[in-house]
Amino acid sequence: QVDIVESGGGLVQPGGSLTLSCVASGINLSNYGVYWYRQTPGKQRELVCWIADGRTNCAGSARGRFTISRTNPRTTVSLQMNNLKREDTAVYRCNAWQGEENYWGQGTQVTVSG
Repeated sequence: QVDIVESGGGLVQPGGSLTLSCVASGINLSNYGVYWYRQTPGKQRELVCWIADGRTNCAGSARGRFTISRTNPRTTVSLQMNNLKREDTAVYRCNAWQGEENYWGQGTQVTVSG
């Protein structure tokens, strides 16, 4: 039984910060690349930041503001989100991938408003 659970979303004002967590059970997350995506109504799912093969990267819209890290390598990958903008509003989903194995969480809502 594999489970991926995201948490940490919420309502924040522009310029504020949130930390999202992706917590896995049933697998050793250190053996997986982890990819944070976001989805907004009417838009295609967007890859935001990822960590794999000892490297991290983020899309241009997030680079310099978001940081991804393995805060607990076996179980948890975090996404530190700073200087949030209204356009960051989305459901954020965590994906763990290794070869033929691919697991998704249900998502956590981030709303930037005010």
